Amino acid sequence: MNKTERIKVLLVDDHTLVRDAVAIMLKQVDDIQVVGALSSGEEAVNKVSSLAPEVILMDIMLKGMTGIEATRWIKERNNRIKIILLSMEVKREFVTAGIQSGIDGYLPKDVERHILLDAIRSVYKGGKYFNEAITSLVFEDFYKKEKSTLQAEQHFKVTDLTKREREVLALVANGKSNKEVADQLFISTKTVDTHKTHILDKLGLKNTAELVKYAIKNKLIPME
Repeated sequence: MNKTERIKVLLVDDHTLVRDAVAIMLKQVDDIQVVGALSSGEEAVNKVSSLAPEVILMDIMLKGMTGIEATRWIKERNNRIKIILLSMEVKREFVTAGIQSGIDGYLPKDVERHILLDAIRSVYKGGKYFNEAITSLVFEDFYKKEKSTLQAEQHFKVTDLTKREREVLALVANGKSNKEVADQLFISTKTVDTHKTHILDKLGLKNTAELVKYAIKNKLIPME
């Protein structure tokens, strides 16, 4: 950023003292220009075009149109504008809703001055900015979602089984012992064990009991 370039920042907070305090602080920073200080989400969506901010500091708990709703409205119309949500407390549902609405950062209101400035500069350059507590929440939710998605995908991978594995699956699910499966397919019990291990891995199952339930639920075997 050259000496004449300044980041245009818009403040949106319905608490006058907070809004004014942040505005005063930012006006003392050489590379930041405060282009407006608004008190509602409605004002933000109505004036965002004329004020032309590059970064918006948005209170999440605004009266009327919330910060989440205002963020979604603005992002749908101009995704180049960067938005950092601010809140008094960090809640999982706030973070999740914010990310779904397209935020670029999320910070508690009690962050230190240098952290807020780092966040503004970071999102302005195209980055994302979340503090450690919020990052932990985001990662935890992402991990759970990915795990759930993976399990769902694995649930329908019976087509990945080889013909022999499907034969073993049908026999095991119908209550045949390893020896009975081996005798019927003319293979060793060790080979049966190997096939069962591959089947469990491919379907994301843990044991024979889960395999039987899976086969019955998905109608993969004729019931005797």
